[in-house]
Amino acid sequence: MNGIAAALGVGLHGLAFAMVLYLISVGLSVTMGMMGFVNLAHGVFAMAGGYIVTNLINRYGVSLPPAIAMAAVAVAVLSLPIERLLYRRLYGGDELDQVLLTMGLVFMSGAAAQYLFGALQQPLRLPPALSGGLRVGIAEVSAYDAMLIVCGVVLVTGLWLGVERSRFGAKIRAAVDNLRMAQSLGIDTSRLFSLTFALGSGLAALGGGLGAALITISPGYALDNLVYFLVVVALGGLGNIRGPFFAALLIGLADSACKYLIPQFGAFLIYAMTMAILLWRPRGLFGRV
Repeated sequence: MNGIAAALGVGLHGLAFAMVLYLISVGLSVTMGMMGFVNLAHGVFAMAGGYIVTNLINRYGVSLPPAIAMAAVAVAVLSLPIERLLYRRLYGGDELDQVLLTMGLVFMSGAAAQYLFGALQQPLRLPPALSGGLRVGIAEVSAYDAMLIVCGVVLVTGLWLGVERSRFGAKIRAAVDNLRMAQSLGIDTSRLFSLTFALGSGLAALGGGLGAALITISPGYALDNLVYFLVVVALGGLGNIRGPFFAALLIGLADSACKYLIPQFGAFLIYAMTMAILLWRPRGLFGRV
């Protein structure tokens, strides 16, 4: 019974981690699939969201929900001039130029974060309601993990309805499937790119803020976690919101289980599993063949 309870607890923690990974990575999947842009700086927006949330809570006493909302909106708005002035110049350009630009942004943002906030990790002060534990059947899960799971389910459902059941979502799917055809039908893809980029950046900030106690915020955040974000996108496939969700579940649960059972080999097994899946499905589990 204790073994089953421990397994359920590890599984629930992995599910919470998966929700954070999905919120951060889904925007990267859609924008890369639509724009064909290798955006290795996507984690910068998650880091920015995390810094905004932790500073609003720790320094100014703002409660968690409005801090997360303000971080998501602020990062989404700030991402618009970045997309317009920097990214747009390289749409359809050489992939090496895109990699160099976005990696430059990663290092610049890390240096800026260290200058502004210091080199230490930023702790997230959780409210008392999220500091304890909850019992789910025979398993026990932290209240914070439970909050992440509930928020993740709500946000994933809202995102799915927004993309699959709205006119804006139909335009996104059309641009991902066939950009030239979407343009010929009168879709303003320039405006669509900007709005989608802002949405993806806002979701990344949302994930970075929500998961700030799970994936700690530090100047190296964007670089240290880049591989995990790219793995979720690669396994899920570019240009859709369903694939990254299942990929995030797979990575989150596997990472949690490996760290619990064999911590010395956990990361190695994650990468080995990723290589095996991509050898079988080079475009990801849900990528277009």
